Amino acid sequence: MIDPRDIANEADVVIDGYAFIKKSDNRIAIVNLNREGHAAVLLPSGEIDETSMDEIELSISMDYLERAKKYMEDSYAQVL
Repeated sequence: MIDPRDIANEADVVIDGYAFIKKSDNRIAIVNLNREGHAAVLLPSGEIDETSMDEIELSISMDYLERAKKYMEDSYAQVL
């Protein structure tokens, strides 16, 4: 079992229990830290590559992703 704290520490942004991780190939991983095994991977185009989330959870996390994108920019200075 993966510790949610490890995922949160790897994440670029965490919003309301969802961790957003920009991968080196520009895909974005979304992980629900409160529900083990609930995750999604998005292609650089924004299309869903794979998911284990239901439609409602995916919709919620996509809304959070829109808010998180500005903090995931390569040029955004990391603090802490």
